[in-house]
Formats: sequence, C-alpha cells, structure tokens
Amino acid sequence: MTRGRRRRWSIGLGAAVGSLLAGTAVLPSSAADAADVTEATDYTVTVDPSRTGATIDDSLYGVFFEDINRAADGGLYAELVQNRSFEYTTADNKAYTPLTAWTTSGTARTTDDEGRLNARNRTYLSLGAGSSATNSGYGTGLTVRKGARYDFSVWARGDSALTVTLADADGALAAPRRVATKGGWAKYEATFTARRTSTTGHLSVATTRAAALDMVSLFPRDTYKGRPGGLRKDLAEKIAALRPGFVRFPGGCLVNTGSMEGYDETSGYQRTRAYQWKDTIGPVEQRATNANFWGYNQSYGLGYYEYFQFSEDIGAMPLPVVPALVTGCGQNRAVDDDALLKRHIQDTLDLIEFANGPVTSEWGAVRARMGHPKSFHLTHLEVGNEENLPEEFFARFKEFRAAIAAKYPDVTVISNSGPDDSGPIFDRAWKLNKDADVDMVDEHYYNSPQWFLQNNDRYDSYDRSGPKVFLGEYASGGNTFANALSEAAYMTGLERNADVVKLASYAPLLARQDTVQWRPDMIWFDDQKSWGSADYEVQKLFMRNVGDQVVPSTATNTPSTTAPITGAVGLSTWATSAAYDDVRVTAADGTSLMSDDFSGDAGRWTPSGSGDWSVQDGSYVQSDDAAENTLVTAGDPAWHDYDLHVRATKKSGKEGFLVAFGVKDTGTYYWWNLGGWNNTQSAVEQAVGGGKSTLLAKAGSIETGRAYDIDVKVRGRQVTLFLDGREWGSFKDDKPAEPFRQVVTRDKKTGDLIVKVVNAQDTRARTTVRLGGAKVAGSAAVTTLAAAPDAENTATRTPVKPVTSTFTGVADTFTYTFPENSVTFLRIKKR
Repeated sequence: MTRGRRRRWSIGLGAAVGSLLAGTAVLPSSAADAADVTEATDYTVTVDPSRTGATIDDSLYGVFFEDINRAADGGLYAELVQNRSFEYTTADNKAYTPLTAWTTSGTARTTDDEGRLNARNRTYLSLGAGSSATNSGYGTGLTVRKGARYDFSVWARGDSALTVTLADADGALAAPRRVATKGGWAKYEATFTARRTSTTGHLSVATTRAAALDMVSLFPRDTYKGRPGGLRKDLAEKIAALRPGFVRFPGGCLVNTGSMEGYDETSGYQRTRAYQWKDTIGPVEQRATNANFWGYNQSYGLGYYEYFQFSEDIGAMPLPVVPALVTGCGQNRAVDDDALLKRHIQDTLDLIEFANGPVTSEWGAVRARMGHPKSFHLTHLEVGNEENLPEEFFARFKEFRAAIAAKYPDVTVISNSGPDDSGPIFDRAWKLNKDADVDMVDEHYYNSPQWFLQNNDRYDSYDRSGPKVFLGEYASGGNTFANALSEAAYMTGLERNADVVKLASYAPLLARQDTVQWRPDMIWFDDQKSWGSADYEVQKLFMRNVGDQVVPSTATNTPSTTAPITGAVGLSTWATSAAYDDVRVTAADGTSLMSDDFSGDAGRWTPSGSGDWSVQDGSYVQSDDAAENTLVTAGDPAWHDYDLHVRATKKSGKEGFLVAFGVKDTGTYYWWNLGGWNNTQSAVEQAVGGGKSTLLAKAGSIETGRAYDIDVKVRGRQVTLFLDGREWGSFKDDKPAEPFRQVVTRDKKTGDLIVKVVNAQDTRARTTVRLGGAKVAGSAAVTTLAAAPDAENTATRTPVKPVTSTFTGVADTFTYTFPENSVTFLRIKKR
C-alpha cells in the first residue's frame, strides 16, 4: 500500500469526486443525502432481500477471560488484600517472598509446618505479642470510598485480641475493630464503614498476645450482584454491558503450561501447574494457590464456580478450556503418562457433571453445596490451547473427545489449530481436525491492522461441510481507533460467514494499568476506575446489534495497490547473538546500491536503540543474547526492485537471525525470521505500524557457528527468498487493504434491517445504498463511532464513544455519507 492519503474515486462511474467530497457535509439526520442519487458516489452497497444469508447464532460474539495483566487477583476478583494467605513464593516471581505486599512490626515470621490451616494452604503468619502486619493491596494503597462498607475476615489461631484498622497517612479511614481469638483455627469477621474516601489506604492487624493468622481478607460490600466475596462491580458491569454470547475461560497459556500434576504430597505440592478446575472450587481457604504463567500468583478466589456464576449472571454461555497434556506457549512438551492422561479425562467428565449434573450426583452435589443447585447448562468445552505439536496434541484430544461423547454426547468438544493463522502447524492441525470430523476448531491470531483490512474474505472459501470455526483470540496489535477500525472491518467478514464462524472473541479482555504482560487489551483499569478501549466500543456495538440472519449484499471496492515494495534494508536478532557480513544491495539492472564488508566502521547503519552492536573481526556483531528486536537499518526508503545478500552466523542464544527489507521505519518493514519461535520455524513477517502478521512460514532451525548465505529478491510486489543458494520460498504481497467494508443483517424479532459500514480511511465515503425493494420505513436509528485514527481512550479521555442520531432519508435507493475513520450502524425499521 502506498503511504499517505489516497483519494477515492467513484467505482464504475469513472468520475473524480474529490471536489464533491471536499464540499459534502455529513448530515445523518437530514434528507439532504437522499436527495439526488444520480450524483457520483464513492461506493455502492447493494442489498438483496430476496435471498437468505447465513443464520447468526446468539452466541456469535463473546469474551475470553484469562488471568493475564492481573485480570483476576487485583482485578475482577474484588479482594483488596494482596497475598492474603502468605503463599507467594519465588516459583511465582523471583522477587516474591511469603511476605510480599506486607510490612510487619515486632516479631513476625511466615511458617510452613504441621500447624498450618490445611494441607493446601501451607503457609501462615505467626505474630508475637504486640506485633502487627499491614497490607496496602495491589497498587499505591487500598481504595475506599466514603460511606461504603468493607467486610474483613481472618482465620486465626491462639488466645489473643486482634486490633484491625483501616487507615492512610492522614489517619483512620474507619473506626477500628477488635476481634477476640481463642483456641484452634477459626474464622473471624468484622465490617468497616469508610468515613472518607482514600486511594492510599492500608489494612493492619495487631496482636496483644501471640497469634497465627491466615487468609486475611477485605472485600467491598458493593460487589457485582451483591455477591459476598464476589466480583469488582465496575469491571463486571463493563463486561456485562457488552452482552456477550459466551465467556471462554480460564486460558490461554494458563491451561497448557507447567506441570499437569496435582497439588498434593505425591507431586511435592507443585507450584507451577496448569490450571486445573478442582483446585479452584470449594471454600476459598482450601483452594490451592498457583504460580501464574504470566509472572505472579493466582489465588483461585475467582475459580470455576464463580466463572460459571458470572456467565449465568450476564446471560452468556460458559465455555471452559481444559489441559490436553501437551504444553505450549514456548514450552512445547507432550506429557507421556497414561495414568495422568486418564485422570485429566476423568476430571473433564467430572467438570461437566459439576456444571450440569443433578444434585444427586457427586459433583452436582458439590455445586449445590456451593449455592447453585440448578444446572449451569454447559454445552461447549474446549480441550487444549495453541499446541505447537499437532500430532501429539491430536492423539490426546481424540481420547478426551471419545470419553466426553460416550457420556455427554450433547456437549460440543472444541479442538484448535495452533498459535498462528497459517503455516505448517496450522495446516497440519486443520488436516487432522478435518479428517477426524471435529465439530469446531479454535483459531488464534494477533496480526497488524493491515492484515485485518486485507483478509476480510478469509472465511469465504472455507469448507462449508467441514469443522466450524471458533475464533477464540484475535486483536490487531494496539488500542488506537485505527486498530479498532481494522477489527470492525474484519468482523463484517465474520458475520457474512456466520455459517462457518460460530464463535468469536477479542483477546485479552482485561488489563491492570500498572501490571501489563500483553497489549492490546479490551478493558483497562486501575484501583479507582476502569475504561473501555476503542476496541471495546467496536465490540460492544457489534455484540449489541448482531441480528439473526445475514441479508446478502455487495459493495464496490477500492482499487488494488500496484506500486512496488519500497524500503531500506535491516539486520536484527531476538534473544540471540549473531554476526553479519558481506551485505550487498544490487538494483535489478546490476547496479550496486550498497556494499558493506565491515572492514571499517558501521557508520551506514542506524540502530533502533536496543542490542549491543559493534564491528568485530570484519563482521557486524550483535553480542547481547538476551536483547529482543535489535533492528539496525541502512539504505534508502525509496529503494525498490533490488537484490539483498547477507552472510549471517549465529553465535549464541535461543533463536536465529532476522534480515529485513522494504523498511520504511522501525515499525513498518518485512523481515525474514530464520530460526524464530525458539528456533523451531522460519517465517516472513510483515510489520505495519508496529503490528506484525505472518506471510509465509516453514519449520526449521538455525545451527550455531555455521555461516548462512541469505538472499532476498524484490521485484515489484513479488519477493523470492534463497537460503544457501536454494530457493526457500516466495510470496506476492498484492492483496489490497480494503478500507470500506460492510455487512447487512436482519433482526427477526423487530424486523429491523441493520446496515453496518466501516470506513477505515481519512476521507468521507459518499455511498449509494440500494435496498432491493425491501419494505422499510423512511428513517433509521444511527449509531456512529468516529475519531482520529490515533485516538485512544484513557482513564481521563474518551475520544472514541458512540454517537446516536436519526437519519430521515431512507428510501429504496438513497445516499449516505459515512464519515472518515468511522463505524456506522444504520438500523432501519420494517414498514
């Protein structure tokens, strides 16, 4: 795609409309746009109400909740005390101790001995007489609000009098509470009412005589649905406001990393386990905490019961994910233990019984004792997540599926296709799924906005008789409105293909602003407030206006891009030290554009700021094997139609090397990633504005100490790649990033026709809409999201928010001017 602003032209009419666009006002509530449909327009949308498109399930759009970015503890789970059970360890995070988040005075020590609260809650705090322990929560302090009530509880042992205070640097936030403890372990409770608001509060427990403490807890009384020990209200309400059709939970990497053993004496109380549902139910003081894959501790206070309850509360279908005993997310190991596999399969059957079984069943009775005798109506369950070993995964998946089908034939068992949108793992996984007639396959991909604009038609060619698709994780690499626009454009293709794509969820869902492992995220928060991203606003608009049936429609297109790939060249590494030499760039006619054998300095090369680059023994060496994305660039961004040669040698580290071409800047380029993904595969990736997508991938690794000759031939938009003189692969990047996308659906209940248009460009799109004789009223309810492409919602600003209006110019054929950089839904009433 050429850079900068592209003027739009009328398709089919051949007349320039630049001057018309410059003088056209957006009049959504006026008949002006409908007055003269003979004028040239940029696009035409033609609806055919005589034909019937795909049926859209109520559950098409949902959410994926994974405990990443502190989404649970310190987030949706409303507990204010961090490390309430003193279980933090270095297994969770190298910086952790059992007293992380606590300060103590007097005599205080954490103890792991036979005097513990129970076998699964192994560490407790011993306080001497006149000692105290203070907790300030997850951020700069506990947030309390004037007049609000907070429920304190603690498990204690010993004869003592506890003084419990809620205060900040300015003094008491509530009247202190005194709790008399006596004898063995028992639970004690008290309630605070805040006298004033504070964001820097702390909770302290002081003793008069020696005492043991565990499970020190403080909850706001005002939780979602008022459930004690429940969910943070504002976050839960934002999720509920989406009206999601399903909730996928708990992972993600949480279910396919770490040990598959239990938390028991046999395993040595393993602290880096895959998420296993039985650890997360029952009384919270008996739930086994765990090391979270994303680098912190998870208390499991938000567990399977709470997940099912929340799904029910918001009217969403629960969709749990269970381990398949093949690890992923960089671990890539198949667990070869038949007894352990059978235990996990039985655990999965027990999970279905816990969700759906009668109160007379073993696990249905457990659910009933927890407070929910009725079924949670589980209908879908996923086995595994992004496994990179398709053969090993599928061998185990088939055993899970067979056992579930034998006992619960009505439950849909979902498989997956690995972590990428294409490539050898994806292809092999899909073949295994198709050959075995799997019901549904989960696809995941995080790509650039350009990829989403280019691939609206991805599912047009999928086999209608094959497995259905669950798009379980996707996002475009940022939270600006440009990202949200690209996702909205892509979602029109999901709806058009609703007969293939049955479920879809943006990911991740939540991010605590001061603890971020992954970007982008849909909903952001801190201790005081929460806000929806631009992507959230797009998801909400689509979820709340899905419709029940696709009404076939077509639209004219933007002309495709034919300009050649242009850009400089670059070298990079990722967690690897490598040496580069003999760099040559030659024009198509044989003219030398650049040559560098590093016999002198590296003055032609511009570093991006990371890595440790230097000329050593006639090579350009990046010597820091921990540094990531160490890109250095050279040459002219206007170069095109050239040959690039590089000699590269891996010196040490986890991966191989990266050779870049078509470099516009440090966020926009192509690179050949040789030995990426922990030295398991090579791929060509395209970065646009910092977001990457994979264009071509093959399995393979790079040897340490061996010199490789790398050649890249760029001709127009065709690229051919050679490794040691042999053609490795080629691609042609000529797919247009179409900025104008649309889909039309019908709401059967109201009869409304919903025309959904995405205009992801910086010019207005004056559009002829032809309704094909549909019987409609003369006005439409309009919802518009429009903002600058770089607009981003924050804690203090919301530039991306819906604006509603009424358009009174609806007719069988009418024109409507869609604003630049906008998502617009026209909801047209049936006449």
